[in-house]
Amino acid sequence: QVQLVESGGGLVQPGGSLRLSCSASGNIISINDMGWYRQAPGNERELVVVSNSGGSEFYTDSVKGRFTISRDNVKNTVYLQMNNLKPEDTAVYYCDAHVFETSILGVEFNNYWGQGTQVTVSS
Repeated sequence: QVQLVESGGGLVQPGGSLRLSCSASGNIISINDMGWYRQAPGNERELVVVSNSGGSEFYTDSVKGRFTISRDNVKNTVYLQMNNLKPEDTAVYYCDAHVFETSILGVEFNNYWGQGTQVTVSS
């Protein structure tokens, strides 16, 4: 079993910045894709950005140039630096990881989600 623990959400004024962190722990062999999704009230969960183990990144158009994903593969941690935040960025942000892990069955490949962290952009 793998756990993802997020931190760094909060309340910020428009134009401000926040940095989210997500650390994975457990019987991890390696992590393939890691990324961030968000869900605003009344909306479906949407992809914000994803990074694969090869270093490729994909950002949704609305955050390009403002958000930056980074990974520390030694610490199994992914970060999301969010700059120039806008009210429409308000949402619960979820970390997502696709993990190769060991179990009693051998090696498994599973998808895990963090618990979510609230980001509120408001004056």
